[in-house]
Amino acid sequence: MPDRPARPDAPILVSPSAMPHRRLTRGVRGRVTLLHALAHIELNAIDLAWDIVARFSSQFPPAFAADWLKVAAEEAEHFALLAARLADLGAAYGDLPAHDGLWQSSQETAGDALARLAVIPMVHEARGLDVTPMMIGKLRAVEDEASAEVLERIYRDEIGHVAIGNRWFLWLAAERGLDDPRAAWQSLVRRHFRGALKPPFNDAARSTAGFPGDWYAPLAPDAA
Repeated sequence: MPDRPARPDAPILVSPSAMPHRRLTRGVRGRVTLLHALAHIELNAIDLAWDIVARFSSQFPPAFAADWLKVAAEEAEHFALLAARLADLGAAYGDLPAHDGLWQSSQETAGDALARLAVIPMVHEARGLDVTPMMIGKLRAVEDEASAEVLERIYRDEIGHVAIGNRWFLWLAAERGLDDPRAAWQSLVRRHFRGALKPPFNDAARSTAGFPGDWYAPLAPDAA
């Protein structure tokens, strides 16, 4: 597998600290900044789904590839919806800088399927469940119902993506004879994820995805 997927010439990739501030107002600029950042995440998510299929499918039954091809298709739909919404607002993907943090996590976990499942769907995508309802609320507060509806669609699908990651993590942990998959997940996150897991957590959505709070809450900065 290549270290990186093919990428368009734009956007320019910068450090996370150099990213433009996402402040939503009734004007267009803040909404474009938010939607552009989300489009970049979804573009990476397409590649991540294909990468996990190509890199790790030989370790799993055929249903694994089928699940992640479904994820890839949904992530592509998400990107298309966001790109269309950016066009409605007079912008396009590539107009603003983006950062490479998500793909760095994929490189960090390229050698271990269990680590990949622990970090990408069960940390990064689970984080999306925490923050997306707030973003939807802010978009509705500035009367951008069209963008809010796009995020509603993404949110519903991402619950399923976290569930897929959780299910295959448990399957592989059992195949490896790990008696405590929760402890194994926590160890992998501490080893491979840069930073802390940030509350507040969307416990309801995470629970719907089969991801209980006693797995992730102990990794929050203020956990005892």
